[in-house]
Amino acid sequence: MANITLNGSGLLPSTCVPNIFIDKYMTNANGEFVKIYLYLLRCMSQERQACSISELADIFEHTEKDVLRALAYWEKMNLLHLEYNASHEVSGISLGHLDQQTSHAPSQTPSVTTPAAAHPSKDAYTVEQMEQFQEDEAVQEVLFITENYLGRTLNPTDIRTILYWYEGLHFSTDLIEYLIETCVSNGHTSLRYMEKIALSWAETGISSVAEAKKEHSMHHQDAYAVMKAFGINGRNLIAAELTAIQKWTGSYAMSIEIIKEACRRTIQATGKPSFEYADTILSNWHKQQVRTMSDIVKLDAAHKKTRSASKVRETAQHTTAGNRFNNFPQRAYNYEQLEKQLLKTSH
Repeated sequence: MANITLNGSGLLPSTCVPNIFIDKYMTNANGEFVKIYLYLLRCMSQERQACSISELADIFEHTEKDVLRALAYWEKMNLLHLEYNASHEVSGISLGHLDQQTSHAPSQTPSVTTPAAAHPSKDAYTVEQMEQFQEDEAVQEVLFITENYLGRTLNPTDIRTILYWYEGLHFSTDLIEYLIETCVSNGHTSLRYMEKIALSWAETGISSVAEAKKEHSMHHQDAYAVMKAFGINGRNLIAAELTAIQKWTGSYAMSIEIIKEACRRTIQATGKPSFEYADTILSNWHKQQVRTMSDIVKLDAAHKKTRSASKVRETAQHTTAGNRFNNFPQRAYNYEQLEKQLLKTSH
């Protein structure tokens, strides 16, 4: 990967994190994205002029894809600007002063607007704002659709959540309807669960039903593959299990082939499907930079070699301990001479 030239304006010589970043941007951002942005601030405070995607990936034990995803996120938030070379590699990152962002639109198009954009929190809506929003025919339609799918009347907290998707995340009524329909059809009627998916969609730039269907299809295929590898039948995966799969395929960028191998080893070791055990395996492989099945073969070979060497040492130590009473100089006796001496003594 090419080196990246860092450029900044209005940055203090120390690593200073303005309150506006904490209040408006950090609260709803992915924690790993926050780490990378803070590290870039530190690089700028040290007047460091170059780094690389691979270097950032090594520092945070991420994949290069993870780092690029974080940079793309902050560019969508208008907190930095990416420059590319002729090979379409990131060659420059320009960070601006955060105070300048308060007067700027958070994004050029609604399709890339993220949770931290126009509204830092759904709880910021006042009663008056909620009443004004509900006068909008589109909002009325969204609330009506939601009540029909959930089969109950929405409370003020529910309404704030729906308004946040519509006005804060800039989701269309069709996209909100698809979100609710998909979750309810899978047995998830909690708006809190739906909101996690909504924030995930906003973070990855999903802004249409077509994009959401594509993401859902891929996610469903991954979940089905894991269920099949674990031998899970007769039930749907719970939220924590789906979150684990999303981490393996997303944050860890593991192929489904590698994930299935972790599931196989889990069953072999525990005799039952265990997402916690599989997560331990995949987390270790992630730290070891495993990307292909051949990487796993190499790790297995190295582990086998280490175990063999350890057994050799243990055997040597045991043998030494077992013979410790024989570790003294042996004397050679002339039994014929001793017999003559005894005869002389007896006379």
